[in-house]
Amino acid sequence: MSTVPLTKFGAELLKQELHQLKTKERPSVINAISEARAQGDLSENAEYDAAKERQSFIEGRIADLEGKLSAAQIIDPTELEAEGRVVFGSTVHLEDLENAQKVTYQIVGEDEADIKEKKVSITSPIARALIGKYAGDVVGVQAPSGVREYEVLDVLYI
Repeated sequence: MSTVPLTKFGAELLKQELHQLKTKERPSVINAISEARAQGDLSENAEYDAAKERQSFIEGRIADLEGKLSAAQIIDPTELEAEGRVVFGSTVHLEDLENAQKVTYQIVGEDEADIKEKKVSITSPIARALIGKYAGDVVGVQAPSGVREYEVLDVLYI
């Protein structure tokens, strides 16, 4: 398995989710399955089927998280020495050259991406366009509405 880039914060979130699944969700679904079994005939027991389906989801998610964490390359943005270049984990202040709107994004791993939190995936078009750029550079990003141009105002490692 190839390495999975994660920020230090993102890795902590995945660890918390894994802990929650193992200590709370898994025992809860095991209990639900045993209660459904106690009701008798399993062939027409909707609670049993739902609990088994939930168990399957939980076990799959646990395996997924354990795989990602074991292959994680954890990057602490505060320790980056990128000399002003946009890299994974950096926070970038941009200005849309069409409407002068300013936006800020942090470039993170796929599992951490959350546009509401201004975190974009390293695989997103905007992150791919920004990687390697410096403050003052202008980048073109392919958007559904066409190419949008942004000026990189500042690059931070926070």
